[in-house]
Amino acid sequence: MIKTLVVLIVSLVFVGCSEDDSNDTNNTANQIADANQVAETGSWRISYFWDTDKDETSNFAGYVFNFNSDGTLVATKGNDTVNGTWSVTNSSSSSSSGDLDFNIFFNVPQSSDFEDLNDDWDIISINSNKIELTDVSGGNGGTDFLTFVKN
Repeated sequence: MIKTLVVLIVSLVFVGCSEDDSNDTNNTANQIADANQVAETGSWRISYFWDTDKDETSNFAGYVFNFNSDGTLVATKGNDTVNGTWSVTNSSSSSSSGDLDFNIFFNVPQSSDFEDLNDDWDIISINSNKIELTDVSGGNGGTDFLTFVKN
């Protein structure tokens, strides 16, 4: 009787854990899909870029950013075009939600202003009109902030 009770309790614990893990995975997948849909809808501009210790928003004045569904990222200003890639991923080692990264990569020289945008940004908030991101630099420990608004 005691063996049966122990087996029943252990079984319930495993069933409960696997269901929670499944829900967390589904929630994370939904959050990633929602973030992708927001970014892919319309054109964006940088309304704020704080790079460790100074405001560098003006470096991107006039640029329009398009986050395409194929993972390409295009920034244009008149005849100037800068190509890159983007994605939204779960950076957590577990399946828990809430640790989504907004990844940006421009294949540009280090001297380019766009190189400063290359990072796995943490999402602060995201909605149909604004994407707010942050990153704590591994090199110098400074905190960067990047905000896109609907163009």
